[in-house]
Amino acid sequence: MNHDFNLQLNNVKKAAPVPGRQAPVFVTGIGTEIGKTLVSAIIVEALQANYWKPIQAGFEDGSDNHRVRRLITNTQSNYYDEVYKLKLPASPHIAAREENSNISIDNIVKSYQAIPPGLLVIEGAGGIMVPLNDNDFVIDLVERLNARVILVSRNYLGSINHSLVTAALCKQRKLDVAGWIFNDQYLHYEEEIAAWSGYPRIASIPFTSQVNSTFVKEQAEMIKEPLRRYLCVNDES
Repeated sequence: MNHDFNLQLNNVKKAAPVPGRQAPVFVTGIGTEIGKTLVSAIIVEALQANYWKPIQAGFEDGSDNHRVRRLITNTQSNYYDEVYKLKLPASPHIAAREENSNISIDNIVKSYQAIPPGLLVIEGAGGIMVPLNDNDFVIDLVERLNARVILVSRNYLGSINHSLVTAALCKQRKLDVAGWIFNDQYLHYEEEIAAWSGYPRIASIPFTSQVNSTFVKEQAEMIKEPLRRYLCVNDES
C-alpha cells in the first residue's frame, strides 16, 4: 500500500473534454453528512442539469440517485447510474474491499466520457480527501474529470477549521473552485469562511426539517442566478 498522500500537484492525466459540453460541476465538501445530496438536487433543479453519483457506498435506505430524482420537479434532467454501487455505508475503499472490488478512476472517467453532452452535476462521496482505493482520493477524481468544484460546508462547531483546511488543499492542488454553498446558517460566519478561503459564497441554504421537492424548488429559484454567474452557465448549456 502506498501511504504517500500525494498532496502536491502532479502531472495528472485529465479526461479529454467531451465535445459540446462544458466542464462538469463536481459537488464535494468538508466531510460526510453535510448536505451534498440536497445541494446537488438544488443545483440540478436550478439549472435543469443532469445528475450523476459515480460512487455510492451504502444504499439500504435508498441511493442518492433515487433521492435526487424524488426531489426534482423539472422534466429536463437525466440521471445516470452509478459506476460503483456498494452495500456497506463506509469509506468507498473499505466498502469496495468488503465486496472484493477495487474502485478505478479510469473506469469512472471512461463512464463519464460515455455520458451524452449536457450540463452535468457530479456528486462526490464524502469529503474531498475520502480514499477511493489504496492510492487515490476524491480530489484525484476531481482532477481527472477536469471539473469545476462547488464546496459544501455545513455550519457546525468545528466547521470553520474543516472548511479552511478543505479550501487550502483545493488551492494547493489548483482546483477550479466556483465557490461555497453553506447549510444551516449557524452563527452566520459564512462570509468569514469565504473571505479567509478566497472562494466566494454562492448561497446559503437555510435549515429545514422538511426536505422535499417544494423546498428544493424554492431554493433553486433563489440561487439560480448566482449559480449561473459563478459557474458561467448560459441558456444554451
